[in-house]
Amino acid sequence: MNPSPSSTTSPSPAAPAEPRGGGRFARLPLLAGRSFIPLGLFARLPLAMLTVGALTLVTGVTGSYAVGGAAAGAVGIGSALGAPVLGALADRLGQRPVLLVAAVFNTAAVTALILAAYLVPGAQELSAAVPVLAAAFVAGASCPQVGPLARVRWMALSSRGGGRPGDLDTALSYESTADELTFVLGPALVGILASLVTPWLPLALAAALTLTLVPAFAVHPTHRAVPRTPARSGPAAAAARQRRKSLTASQRAAGIAAVGLPVLAMVCMGTFFGSTQTSLSSFSAGFASSEVAGLLYAVMGLSSAAAALSVAYWPRRFGIPARWLACAALMAGLAALLLLPSTALPMILVLLVLGLPVGPLMVTVFAIGGLVAPDGKLGTVMTALASGLVAGTAVGSSIAGQLAQTVGYSAAFVVPVCAASALFLLGAAAAVVLRRRPGTAVSA
Repeated sequence: MNPSPSSTTSPSPAAPAEPRGGGRFARLPLLAGRSFIPLGLFARLPLAMLTVGALTLVTGVTGSYAVGGAAAGAVGIGSALGAPVLGALADRLGQRPVLLVAAVFNTAAVTALILAAYLVPGAQELSAAVPVLAAAFVAGASCPQVGPLARVRWMALSSRGGGRPGDLDTALSYESTADELTFVLGPALVGILASLVTPWLPLALAAALTLTLVPAFAVHPTHRAVPRTPARSGPAAAAARQRRKSLTASQRAAGIAAVGLPVLAMVCMGTFFGSTQTSLSSFSAGFASSEVAGLLYAVMGLSSAAAALSVAYWPRRFGIPARWLACAALMAGLAALLLLPSTALPMILVLLVLGLPVGPLMVTVFAIGGLVAPDGKLGTVMTALASGLVAGTAVGSSIAGQLAQTVGYSAAFVVPVCAASALFLLGAAAAVVLRRRPGTAVSA
């Protein structure tokens, strides 16, 4: 587990006064300040708008679904590759400079994407759309990772002198809810602005939000709670190499597995999300239009967000590995119900119930990521988890899309069932690894 960030130059604050009302979530503003929560919420909205915004803009301008889909894919690939790099830089240099540079660079990349979509001749053909795809890739790779880095700040704040044992669960519950809400609100906002005004407006708004809100998040005083990891040199580097050499092969494997299993779990979670959304598009096309899928998918997102908030009140004796297994088992069982409905109303009921274990499972996986992150690598691990989610979404969308096209939506719905089942198996493996890994407290 990571050492307490109280070793930074910032002094540990006195314990915040107990809130008079509002329950456990009322403590969050006391830990981070009242402005941190709205900043962290809205500063992550551009990331939720970027993929759908690129798809909508490029498809609308070029008239080619192939080029539009390729642009959205380029954003996803760029984000999956760029996020861990930004996280590693934030660990080494601090969050503030990395976020400030990323905000400016990403704004320029999104602007370039808008201009390329309109100005590149013949962009309706993939062979001529290379500048558009390149701009989309850079926009995804440079998108500031506000959500993962906000989790890093909460982990640091909750471990300081003013933190209490339940604060981290409460903060991570809120963060998962914030993710769910923005990834429901973001695509909806893109659809409204693009259809009522113009296709370029959603991306222009995303760029404006990035340029204004991300710097405000970057300089928020909470960034001082997160310690930087200086480059090791001389005796420190030699000591680190010696410690690595002293580890047995099984210890090294356990360390790799402890981090790798949560990352793989987020890939499976993304596969679940992507395949469910794509399968719903095929399902809804049979009785309405494929656009209805967004509204159906939002039902699951809202119930997932509400359930994520409840984790703050779960008993602490319900340990993290047990929580992972229980949520994944319930998720796999409920996902099988997706195969049953043939009309919208039964599907809404299924999605409403299916979302209930999803949010708590995301909270749990991020919590385990914080527990197993190597010293000084918390930002890297958190952004790797987010990257796994993005990469998995692309994988799930691709597989389910192929099945829906060739077999039908019923076959496509098998993909989220398999993804949820894989989450259960990974949870079982994680429980074994964490039990054998010394120094990892898994009961909280």
